[in-house]
Amino acid sequence: MAASVLVSAQQRRDEAQLSVAVDVDLVVFNVTVADGKGRPVSGLRATDFRIDEEGRGQDVALFDASDVPASVGLIVDNSGSMIDKRAEVINAALTFVAASNVRDEMFVVNFNEHAYMGLPATVPFTGDAQQIHAALRQRPPTGLTALYDALALGIEHLKAGTRDRRALVVLSDGGDNASHRSLDDVLLDARRSNATIYTIGIYDETDKDKDPKTLRKIADLSGGRAYFPRELDDLDQVWRDIAGGIRSQYTVAYHSTNLTRDGMFRKVRITASRPGMRNLRVATRDGYFAPAPAAVAK
Repeated sequence: MAASVLVSAQQRRDEAQLSVAVDVDLVVFNVTVADGKGRPVSGLRATDFRIDEEGRGQDVALFDASDVPASVGLIVDNSGSMIDKRAEVINAALTFVAASNVRDEMFVVNFNEHAYMGLPATVPFTGDAQQIHAALRQRPPTGLTALYDALALGIEHLKAGTRDRRALVVLSDGGDNASHRSLDDVLLDARRSNATIYTIGIYDETDKDKDPKTLRKIADLSGGRAYFPRELDDLDQVWRDIAGGIRSQYTVAYHSTNLTRDGMFRKVRITASRPGMRNLRVATRDGYFAPAPAAVAK
C-alpha cells in the first residue's frame, strides 16, 4: 500500500503534516509494512529500510512514521446492481470516515454509466461526515457501470489535494460496460499518480459482470490492497482496515542518483528488516516516472 511521486522539495512541518515544497528533486514513496500475519508494523526507523532503484542502492533523505493527514477519494459504484447493497455500502463508508485522521480531506466520485462528483462544485474536499453522507446518497442506484471513467476522474481530482499522503478507495464489482476510457489507459494514469488505491469487490458469485482480476490489478499496481468480503456485514471491518492502513503508512523519500531526465519509468524496490522481526512485507508501488527532458528553446 503506498505511493510514489517525483516532486521538488524543501522539508517543513505544518501541524504534523509532511510538506514537500520547491527546491531539490525527491522521489517520495508512501509505504505500508506488515508482519507475516498481515498486521501493520509500526515503530520502524529510517535505518530499517533499504531502497534500490534499477539495482542501485539509494540513501533515505526524508522519513516520516507519524499519522499525517491524507487526501482521500471514495469511488463508489452506484449502478443498478448496487440497489440491494446501498445501505450497507453507505454505512460502511461512514465508518471509514470516522476511523480516519480527523484532518483528512475527502471527496466522493459516484458512478453508473456516468462518473460524477458527489460533493457540490464549491466543495472540492471535506472532512464533514454529513457532507460525505449526502454525497453518497446524491442519486438512486441505476444504469450501467463506468468503473474506468470513475477511476480516471478520481485520479485527476486527487491532483488538487493539499496532503502529501494520498489514497483512493474503489468499491465495485469490478466489471465495466459503459466507460469511454480503456483499462490500460486508466492503469497508466494510476501508475503516474501518487495515490495508493484500495479496491473492494462486492458481488454475488453468479454475477456475470464481476471482475476481481481487474480490481486486484488496480490495487497491486498502486501498492494498495484488494478486498473481497464474503458478506455485506463484513464491509464495516474492511473500511476500518483501509483507514488504519492509510494512517499507519511510512513516508520514505530519497534523492535519486540517476539525474537523467528522460521521462522513463524506473523500477524501485523497497524492503524493510529489523533484528527480532521476521518476514516483514513492504507494500508500495514498484517505481516512478522520471522527469521529462526539458524543452529546447527555438
